[in-house]
This record gives sequence, structure tokens and C-alpha cells, in this order.
Amino acid sequence: MLLPSHAEHTRPHGAGQERAERSMTASLLGDRGLASLTVDEHEISRGANTGAGAGAGARAGTGGPRARPSRWGTTEFKVYFFAAVVLIPYMVWVPISISQENHPNFPQYRHLLREGWLLGRLRDNSDHQYRTFRSFVSTLVGVAALYTLLSRLAALAPRLSLALFLPSATAHAPRNRLPFLTTFSAIFLLALHGTNALKILAFAGVNYALAHRCGDMLDARLVVPAVWAFNVGALFLAHWTEGLPWRLFGASFAWLDDHTGLLPRWFINYNISMLRLVSFALDCHWAQGGSIGSSGAGGHQGVSADGPVTPSQSHRSRTTQSASREEYSSFLLYMTYVAYPPLFIAGPIMTFNDFAAQLRQPLPISRATLASYALRWLFCFLTMEFVLHFIWVNAIKDAKAWAGLSLMELSMVGFWNLIVVWLKLLIPWRFFRLWAMLDGVDAPENMIRCMANNYSTLGFWRSWHRSYNLWIVRYIYVPVGGAANAVPATLLVFTFVALWHDLSLKLLAWGWLVTLFIVPELTARWLVPAKKYGDEPWYRIACGAGGVFNVLLMMSANLVGFAIGLDGMKYMVQQLTGTAGGWSFLASCCAALYCGVQLMMEYREEELRRGIVRKC
Repeated sequence: MLLPSHAEHTRPHGAGQERAERSMTASLLGDRGLASLTVDEHEISRGANTGAGAGAGARAGTGGPRARPSRWGTTEFKVYFFAAVVLIPYMVWVPISISQENHPNFPQYRHLLREGWLLGRLRDNSDHQYRTFRSFVSTLVGVAALYTLLSRLAALAPRLSLALFLPSATAHAPRNRLPFLTTFSAIFLLALHGTNALKILAFAGVNYALAHRCGDMLDARLVVPAVWAFNVGALFLAHWTEGLPWRLFGASFAWLDDHTGLLPRWFINYNISMLRLVSFALDCHWAQGGSIGSSGAGGHQGVSADGPVTPSQSHRSRTTQSASREEYSSFLLYMTYVAYPPLFIAGPIMTFNDFAAQLRQPLPISRATLASYALRWLFCFLTMEFVLHFIWVNAIKDAKAWAGLSLMELSMVGFWNLIVVWLKLLIPWRFFRLWAMLDGVDAPENMIRCMANNYSTLGFWRSWHRSYNLWIVRYIYVPVGGAANAVPATLLVFTFVALWHDLSLKLLAWGWLVTLFIVPELTARWLVPAKKYGDEPWYRIACGAGGVFNVLLMMSANLVGFAIGLDGMKYMVQQLTGTAGGWSFLASCCAALYCGVQLMMEYREEELRRGIVRKC
């Protein structure tokens, strides 16, 4: 939304809370700048919502966001409900109606479909990422089950000597935990990448040396740039050479290219590993006395671990609390972190500090929580199966088979492509997080809202790939200046995000579009702050209108980056703006989106009334 909503930004006034001399940047994003994009999210390890206290305070008027009286029963919201009940089924039916074998465009994308199992329908098999995960999901379930069983058995076996594996910090850990993790991680890495695992080991070894020796050879201010230069250079080298094939090192090494495991293209997954290498090196550097100039969400607090992690500790405290010197010195612990099987392939991303804290003592996660999370994952998986069988929009997009489609049909091809992107990421991420939960490790939840439940550009990036968001704030945004250097830091962040995903012009354009599209919301927040105008009758209406504009901007950026690309977006814009009918359709879409935005805003107010504070 262009204007801040009541749910996100209304705060009770307090003495000293606002300073008259606060800079424009701080007014836009708060004292911590982009670091304020962290989310108060229910942490399973703590057994309570992290925002519950704030929510209770909100209801009592003692602190935290202030919730407004419910509007669900008003005539206005009955109209919004009616619009939703009519339009949402129609938005499902339209893509189903064009995903038929008798449709004129069907022959153009028939080769992208495969035989399905649901009601005799063909299945969209065009997305490579999800096709790969789906084909291996049964194997992954078996590996996860075997891993969990062996982990339990290792804890029951006679205790092995820890002196060879980890120093005294693991005295509180379950029996044989690190020996088991080290052994299984090595086997897992070799099975996935075969001889290419040696390349990951080599990059990790150099990074380990940098973390421990760079400070002795360079000025402290140059350590962070050196770590970044090596890791970004290694990532680009791996992608530029398509995995540094062994034949590049000489003909005598070429035979090693025939033994590259289940996933020969190791450099695709190395993107995630590179984030872990940077996390270890910078956490180690800051623990040794380096500083990033802040103790906020990304800051180093200079506190060393001397005991087990407790259920009351939040993700933020586990991240900012340094590990012990012995833990940073343990190469086996470091490699276990890099190759931790449940999270190695796709994340979610954990910092080294958080991983080391939870390795000392796995967090208490109840069976009820595990069962509930597993059922939620299964429901998401079956939802994706329904979409792939009945809504073939990804195949239509890949074949560019949109000629002759009406404006409504064309817009639904774009919208449902974004839903497919959301689901294809959410399903693997939640599977791997569930695997880690079974092992007593609470990794951050990556997706905490549906793609279609967003109206704020800032809120969207808080809830989408959240673990990556937290990593970026800690290791990029804060070290380069944070709120004091907000505009160039934000541009750097989204340029890195785009190039990290893929070295392509399409994603670079996406990154710059995202940066550009955040500016209107930031400007509106500064010009019309909620603290001053939040109680005005017109404010919620203005927020709704701004939210519509934001939704259009976000959909445009993500359609370019992850769905139909620049060519498809150009075609869509031409169809929408080239005729009077196109403008009329766009106006109707804006009216429907306004109803949706008002429902989203009130849903967040309801969360506040229930003590849930998510800031997205």
C-alpha cells in the first residue's frame, strides 16, 4: 500500500518515542531502516506467539500496535464479502476454462503436458524446478525418514568420544549428535554431488581460512570486503564455467566428470551454500572483535555462548549471540553446518550462530506441532497437484500460447503463474523445514502469507523467502550502513538478490523494478504518516487505494522476474492500454482489488485483536 495501514503502523504515543530531528530515512523505515523488515512470527520452539505480548498490550492500550474495533459486520464489509464470494470462484473458473483440450491454443503447449492421475486430466509438467522436486519427493521422504531413525538410534548408542569432533560446548547436546551429523552429512554430500563435493569442500576450506586468518593479515575494515569478494567470485566462477568441470584441470582429471552423483549440476545448489559460507565467516569475524556498527536485527552483540539454548530464546537472540571460540574453530562443525542434510538442498537459511546454538541442544518441538505442520504441507502439496491438473497456465506461458485470449483470460494466466511460483517454492521449503523440525532444529519459516494476501511492497518482502530476508538484513544491509545509507543500500540489496538468483537481464530488471516500486510507498509513508493521520476517516480509504496501486506494481515486477518475462509483460500492457475496453477492464480490476485490499487490512486488524503481530 502507498499509505501505512492501521494494522502495520499505528502506535500509541509515548514519551520520547519520536524525536523531532529524526531523519527522513528513519521516518520511512524506522530507526533500524531495512532491518525493520524482520517479522514477528510464531516460533514453534517457544510454544507461544512472539507477538502475543505486544498484542495483549495493544488491546489493553499499554504498548505495541493498537487494534481498531472490528468492521466485519458492517454494511461496507458485507459488500466486500459479496464481491469476494462472486469473484474468487470466477478467477478459478477462467483459467480452468482455457485449460481444455478443445481450446484453439491447446496444440501449442500439448508437448508440455503429461498423463495425470486426477480425474483423467493431463498434468502441467513444464516447470523444471518443481518437476525435479516432484520426481524426487518419494525418495526425499524415504531419506528424511531414514535420517530421523538413525539420528534417534545414534542418541541411544554408547557415547563416542567428543574430543575428535567438538569441544565442550556440546556437553548439553544429545549423545553422539555431532559424530552422526558429520558422518551422514559427508555421505549425503557425496551421494548428491559425487566428485564435485570436493569443489564445495575446497571453497569452504578457503572461506574457513579467510575467517580465521584474514584478520591477522588485513585491516579489520577490509575483512568483510575480502570475505565477500572471495565468495561472490567463487559463485560467479562456478556458474560461468557451469560447475568447473574436472576436464578444465587437465585431461588426466576428465574421468572424474563421470562420477558426479545424483545432482551433477552442483553449482545450482551452491547458491544456498554460499550464503552459509558468508554467514560463518562474518559471524566468526564479528565474534573476534569485528563490528558492523549496530546491535539491531543484524548486529553483533558481543555475547558468547556458554550454555545450552533455551526454549525462551528467540531466533533473533540465537542469531546475534556469538558461538564459543571452540565452535568457530571446529572445522567439522563448520562443514556440518554447510552440508546439514535437511537444509542443504534449498534451505531455509540459518545463520551459523543459530545453527550452533541449536546443535548444542535441539529445541523442544511437540509431536502435535510436527503432525500439524506435516498435514499443512500435505494440503499444500495436494493443492499444487490440483493446480497442475486443472490450470495449465505455466505451460501456456512457456509456449507463449496467449494469442486470442481475452483480457480477463490473459490477466488470469499472469495471476495464476504467480500462484504457481509461490506454491512451487513453498512446498520444498516447508518439506525441508519439516525435516529439520523432526531433527529438533527450528529454521525460519520462509513463507508466512499467501502470495495473494499482500498489498504492501515492504510487507511482501517481509513475508516472502523470509529466511533470505533475515540473512540479507544481517550480512548486507546493516554492514553497508543500514538506515544511514538507505537508498544505495536498498539498490545494492535487490541487485544482489537478482544476480544471486540468476545471472540474467530478466532478473536484473526485476531487481531494479522492485527497488523503484518501493519508492512510492516510502514516500507516502513520509508525507502522510499514520501517527498523524491514522484516525482520520479518509485514511483507511486512501490506504486501500494505495494498496491497489502497490498490488499492480508488485504483480508487474514479479511477472517480469518469475513468470511471463519482459516480452509477455509488454504484450499484456499493450492489450490493457491499447483500447477503451482495456482501460475499462483495468478499472474493474482496480475496483475488485480495492475490495480485496480492504479485506486484507481488516484481517491484519483481526490478527492484532488476537495478539498476533507480523508487520506484513
